[in-house]
Amino acid sequence: MNSTTLEGGGIARGENTRFIILISCVATIGGFLFGFDSGVINGTIDGLKQTFQSSSAGIGFEVASMLLGCALGAFIAGRLADQWGRRTVLIISAVLFLLSALGAGAAHTSLLFIAARVLGGFAVGAASVISPAYIAEVAPARYRGRLATVQQIAIISGLFAAFLSNYLLAKAAGASTEALWGGYAAWRWMFWMQAVPSLLFLVLLLVIPESPRYLVVKRRKDEALRVLQRLFGGAEAQAKLAEIDASLSQDHHRPQLSDLKDKATGRIRRIVWVGIGLATFQQLVGINVVFYYGAVLWQAVGFSESDALLINVLSGALSIGACLVTVLLIDRIGRKPLLWIGSAGMAVSLALVVWAFASGSLVDGHLQLPEGMGTLALVAANLYVIFFNMSWGPVMWVMLGEMFPNQIRGSALAVAGAAQWTSNFAITVTFPILLGSIGLAGAYGFYTLAAIISVFFVLRFVHETRGKELEQMEG
Repeated sequence: MNSTTLEGGGIARGENTRFIILISCVATIGGFLFGFDSGVINGTIDGLKQTFQSSSAGIGFEVASMLLGCALGAFIAGRLADQWGRRTVLIISAVLFLLSALGAGAAHTSLLFIAARVLGGFAVGAASVISPAYIAEVAPARYRGRLATVQQIAIISGLFAAFLSNYLLAKAAGASTEALWGGYAAWRWMFWMQAVPSLLFLVLLLVIPESPRYLVVKRRKDEALRVLQRLFGGAEAQAKLAEIDASLSQDHHRPQLSDLKDKATGRIRRIVWVGIGLATFQQLVGINVVFYYGAVLWQAVGFSESDALLINVLSGALSIGACLVTVLLIDRIGRKPLLWIGSAGMAVSLALVVWAFASGSLVDGHLQLPEGMGTLALVAANLYVIFFNMSWGPVMWVMLGEMFPNQIRGSALAVAGAAQWTSNFAITVTFPILLGSIGLAGAYGFYTLAAIISVFFVLRFVHETRGKELEQMEG
């Protein structure tokens, strides 16, 4: 679909919108696998405990082990993407997703399971930073935010698919620890289900083009022009090529980590610290405790395993709906308003969760909530999920993909992505410990405080990027 548009808002003459959307959607399959790989662990906790005889600390590490690979994968992927290309790194991540899915399901020792999950973590970390960067580098500024937000919809769809798959497999077997097809326990099949989208991702990546901005950085201008012509048509492609080249011409050298320092002051650039702050606060609010430990959380307050897995499905569906709201708003009202509104909403809803949990008492090792408080906790927790997924969930990834100047994008993504996954690991591995020491109310009190602080962080440090071309980003 080659289209024409008017000044101020439509589609540019010659722009191949259908092709841009198609290749962006292929890139977002990495987000789907990111979500599936993150969410599948939720329904396998009982199986891991029974199979590997793991302690609470051991379970915490088995769940969080993937995140070590994520941090390293995100850090290495940004650098590799500058050397080998965005598409090549995504292909590598697809292969790793496939190997991890097969290996985690087949593991018969905790060590082999952790190794498979770390391998998958490399893939998740790479996809988490490179997929939105790829989309940002091929999409026009006026609807770049909407396309990049599809990445978060894909992540949540992956979580939803994992939650639904876990629920159906556990129900078919009778429990996650019971045998299903081929005599293998249902929790193993929960991991093996991921092999199908992993293979699809790998095949489709073989037919999409490389990022034109990467090709210009590598001085492969003829290839970059061919890609730009497929994206925008002949005349606009020439203009865009000149624009990209001009943004690099004053300081053209091989991207490196030292570019993150301001040459005048010798200090890390402010924009890099803002990226690290965005990445870190997204995790400090505790969202992945809900995603990774949702079944454990709801069983802890009296729900059965089946009901807890069904609640996860509900949360996943609400998350997708919240992301669709972001698609409608992100290129209209901007990134910054969505972030601070989301922070405020999360702070209030988390405070209600803390209030509900604080009213309970332990009975036979389970938190017994007074009448009505269980419903309040459930409603408030899902409101929290909605606020997160209409704000920090998609917007943080959108901003990381677009906020950095061309010369430092790969290196800055490496550092911010590593910070995001390191924070994710810290929150995930400490939750079972916090649960046993200060209880659910104490743990969620910490996440509430982080949400409150994030409001002031956004208002003070985050600058709007809506409507700006990547060549206009300042560092």
